Amino acid sequence: MNVKPRIQDVVWMAAGAGLLLIVMLAVLHFQKGQDPAAQLVSKSMRIQLVAQMQLGLTSASEAEKSAVLAITDEDSQKFADQARAVTAEVERHRAELAELLAQTGMDGEKDLLTQFTADFADFQRIDRDLLALAVKNTNLKASSLAFGSAAAAVKEMDAALAQLTADDVKVMRLADNTRIAAWRLLALIPPHIAEESDQKMDEMESQMDKEDRQVRHSLDELAAIPAMAGNPDLKTATAGYGRFSETRSQILKLSRENTNVRSLSISLNQKRKVMVVCQASLDALQQAIQAEPVAGINYGNVRPR
Repeated sequence: MNVKPRIQDVVWMAAGAGLLLIVMLAVLHFQKGQDPAAQLVSKSMRIQLVAQMQLGLTSASEAEKSAVLAITDEDSQKFADQARAVTAEVERHRAELAELLAQTGMDGEKDLLTQFTADFADFQRIDRDLLALAVKNTNLKASSLAFGSAAAAVKEMDAALAQLTADDVKVMRLADNTRIAAWRLLALIPPHIAEESDQKMDEMESQMDKEDRQVRHSLDELAAIPAMAGNPDLKTATAGYGRFSETRSQILKLSRENTNVRSLSISLNQKRKVMVVCQASLDALQQAIQAEPVAGINYGNVRPR
């Protein structure tokens, strides 16, 4: 039995065929307007630039840490220069990516690059301050003086005072007091060099001044004893303490600059945080570019027939 289609069915079929034709024409127009091969090339270039930026940030961070931890000015400067050079390369890649996104990127990708640009500006600012501190190595120089010429001067003074073997009890007491106070003063210097807080350094210096007054007072009393007049050991001890005092002033000045302590603190705190933020921005940008559709290519799961 033949069933004739109703007029209403014919109308719906015609409408459906017309809609399908419109969709097909739109697809054909879209495919002609955008070459999938060119899209893939652009997409690959953008992904590669992001990957280079990610690697560059990691390399710059490693060089910065090496600059902070280096024990010589030469090594610190070498690693600082490396960090600056790699950071400049990251900026070059960022500019190239901005140009590509301006031509073929999607709005979301441009927004993510804008976010990274702001984060990277913080990265560069922190790096400039950090590396400028790292290459000075004032704490390392202060430590070298403390364990070198300062310790040698106190040791020389101590050995000279130990030679004062007079039977005078007062002489022995003053000599011992001088030696003890000098060693106490020297022992306060390394903690001062390692200290980050200005307030605690002030407290240490106050204690140093107390020990210094004790040493000078005892040396003056020894010099006032008639039996000690012209004593060569006392002269040696006094001269040795004078050299120590000059060196101590240099040490405290370097220690107050605190460049190694400050650069390490910045590296472990501010720099680490901004590094995480920058990498997160790049990760999001990379994912956005990878998810960007390409005409004629299906990124969905392929089902077996």
